[in-house]
Amino acid sequence: MSVYEPNSRHLREVLIYFFNIKKSAAEAHRMLSEAYGEALMSERTCREWYQRFKNGDFQVEDRHSGGRPKVFEDEELQHLLDEDSCQVQEELARSLGVSQQAVSKRLNNLGMIQKQGYWVPYELKPRDVERRFCTCEQLLERQKRKGFLHRIVTGDEKWVYYDNPKRRKSWGYPGHTCEPTAKPNIHGSKVMLCIWWDQLGVVYYELLKPSETITGARYRTQLMRLSRALKEKRPQYLERHDKVILQHDNARPHVAKVVKTYLETLKWEVLPHPPYSPDVAPSDYHLFRSMAHGLKHQHFQSYEEVQNWIDSWIASTDDQFFQRGIRLLPERWEKVVANDGQYFET
Repeated sequence: MSVYEPNSRHLREVLIYFFNIKKSAAEAHRMLSEAYGEALMSERTCREWYQRFKNGDFQVEDRHSGGRPKVFEDEELQHLLDEDSCQVQEELARSLGVSQQAVSKRLNNLGMIQKQGYWVPYELKPRDVERRFCTCEQLLERQKRKGFLHRIVTGDEKWVYYDNPKRRKSWGYPGHTCEPTAKPNIHGSKVMLCIWWDQLGVVYYELLKPSETITGARYRTQLMRLSRALKEKRPQYLERHDKVILQHDNARPHVAKVVKTYLETLKWEVLPHPPYSPDVAPSDYHLFRSMAHGLKHQHFQSYEEVQNWIDSWIASTDDQFFQRGIRLLPERWEKVVANDGQYFET
């Protein structure tokens, strides 16, 4: 069964419908996210289009030279930064087909800052810095008192794109035109990978269909399946009577009330994780970074091809790969503490 992939025009026309029936921008974003996935349009972008509608402008097409500046989504910019966080604003603007001023404004709205030549996830406020410092300091002290890394099960979500071109360098004489490389199709097909793992390897993963996304209720169901997988693949947790320590970030579905309630019934401990801290999340700094490297030259034609690639990639990892990812945590906590809670250069 084929799945409809909405384009930007369709999403904006749906927004006009919500606007006309008096739905707020936040409600419109929630309903769009439930139907098509949260990553297709951010709440901030919904609010920007609502402001246009309030001004009597119901034109849903992107307008280029001679009209209003092209509108681009935060997710498009984020994907380019995920590909290469060292790109300057001029490169980002060229890839997006917008002005450098537009990129600068959007980076500022996203809270992104450039630090020693690379972009960091967020411009940390004093409270964020303090929470990062205190959390990492406490975790370090706890690990020194009694090691608990062997009890950690960590998980997160990642978009996997069907088209992943690799930019290549080539040698040539002065004035020689290099072979061009097409930029990634950031509007193209993609699927969300949800994966959980520990020091011994992958415990459980789901590859959602193109139209599916994560909600609190869905994440709760995934945790139920993860619990069953742990009982089957990791019986040592029950044998040692050690509680599972779940490490995940503060994404909205992860902290939903139904999820918190279910975790209480499992009697799992949730490892403290400071907000805006992918640098101390094993999936971000280890698993997904390695996976992204392997994806650079991949071009998939179907959902099944993506799933087969993931299975092959997991099978190809060496015995120590997952152990290294978890055992890097104390070193990264130390770096956060050494940098007084600020981001550190990786």
